[in-house]
Amino acid sequence: MEEKQRPSLSEIKAILTQFEIPGMCDSSVKAFVSEEGGNEYLVWLVDNGCTKYVLKQAKAYEIDAYRCFFSDRQPYIPSFFGACHYNGQEYFITEFFAGTDLRVCDRRRLKLVLDALAEMQNEFWERTELYDACVTMEKALEGIENRGKYLGSELLEKVYRKFERVFRETPRSLCHDDLLPINVLVNNERAVFIDWEYGGVLPYMGAFARLIAHGRENRDYYFYMSAEDREFAIAYYYDAVAKQHGISQEEFRRTLDYFLFYEYCEWIMLGNRYDSRDDERYGYYLNLAEKLAKKLI
Repeated sequence: MEEKQRPSLSEIKAILTQFEIPGMCDSSVKAFVSEEGGNEYLVWLVDNGCTKYVLKQAKAYEIDAYRCFFSDRQPYIPSFFGACHYNGQEYFITEFFAGTDLRVCDRRRLKLVLDALAEMQNEFWERTELYDACVTMEKALEGIENRGKYLGSELLEKVYRKFERVFRETPRSLCHDDLLPINVLVNNERAVFIDWEYGGVLPYMGAFARLIAHGRENRDYYFYMSAEDREFAIAYYYDAVAKQHGISQEEFRRTLDYFLFYEYCEWIMLGNRYDSRDDERYGYYLNLAEKLAKKLI
């Protein structure tokens, strides 16, 4: 986003006054900063001396997601305190949740994340009245079809076409369709999911597959997850979600394989589309995708 679109401190103060929360005018404000590049996000920590909040410039569907899905302030979501329009942009305020993300996975915090995911998806299982809210199947399929154009392999393309059929046939629930470990926060009691611009009632497996697909057994890598924790997560999620809805373990594992295959194809698409096949991730994910494709074929 261009710098001119970033609100000044005085503009942020003006935005805060639009929310009916005591002490907003005198609150301290501090931008959240990227750990990698040091760039400031369009997200701010707001402290009125009694309570901390998060103010965020909204991306697509985020406010709609809170209003459509989370009006009851469910425990797996930061509490939503409202939204406003300012200078052509939308902003919203949520609870500040003091937790850490799951980039370095451990069993205790992983279980809290899986419990939160299970509670959410069991609550929203096959809620047909919400199929048209936020990101729809039609919108999701546009992205899927686009990714499939850049695989550059007859084997991968054949399995990818089968994945598209599986995607359409998989039961739906509320799905955070970008549930990377950085989009979940965990403390000692609970886990919450953040950044809901891709949320919708979609094939249930998408969120879980993305959560576990990119962890490696290398603590220096951006996402760390041991093989034991990954297998624990698969078994735990099956018992907590799929089994509850009459899905056999065989069907569950095969569906998971297809959704993991889709995750692996992301970096293949990026490498082929942007001519970055020398990126280490391209070769890593190509190897994983080809192995899984041969199993699924």
